[in-house]
Amino acid sequence: GSRVRQNFPPAVEEGLCGVTGALLELAYRLQALGEYFDQSHVALPNVSKFFLHQALEERKAAEALMKYQQERGGHYCSKTIQKPNCEYAVGLMKALEVAMVQWKTMIRYFEELYALSIENADPHSASTIKKQFIGPNIRKIKLMGDLLTNARRLDCSQDGRNSLGDYFMDRLQKEFRTGTEPESSQHCSPCPPLQQCTGAAEGLKRPQRESSQHRNGIGPIYATIHCTAMLPQCNDGTGAKVKQGREGL
Repeated sequence: GSRVRQNFPPAVEEGLCGVTGALLELAYRLQALGEYFDQSHVALPNVSKFFLHQALEERKAAEALMKYQQERGGHYCSKTIQKPNCEYAVGLMKALEVAMVQWKTMIRYFEELYALSIENADPHSASTIKKQFIGPNIRKIKLMGDLLTNARRLDCSQDGRNSLGDYFMDRLQKEFRTGTEPESSQHCSPCPPLQQCTGAAEGLKRPQRESSQHRNGIGPIYATIHCTAMLPQCNDGTGAKVKQGREGL
């Protein structure tokens, strides 16, 4: 046996092996769904990326369980991975339903493994399973429920016929578009960095005595806003423009 093994019951180790194999099977099924929606006669690229990403997450979870077993002094016993039977999930609605059922099954496996860990006096395994695996799967089921609700609203297909609802879900659903569109920049592209605009930088260094001249209480704040608005026109004459703007106050 391993020298690092301590309070790691064989029953829990065997249960971890079984759940790891189930995670790999789930990843295989999700990958099959992702590849299906990427075919030319289906053409739902964002839905495909969503399922492929979920497959990658489940594979990482399986690898995390394997690593946990090694840290506890156990050994992973490989299981036969069954071929995914996703031929009946030929529509977006059916695919979401299949994925939701699979995640519910995985939660049941983890809950049984959690109870087995408690029964065999293995609190470390119980805590790890509860925090790192049960919680994330519950959130995934909530996500799939929301997606199914929106799919029903749009009357998405259930028999493989591409519908307009499938297209809207692929293009407009936020969860499907995550990571597929570039993030909008919060800064205007013509504006160079502030440190490059020497004139504006010098103008922003306002003397303390000058602020006392504005008795209406908006002097310093308005000057800062005014200087910021002039930044897109940064050139050799920026400092002069900013200064003129303040003199107008």
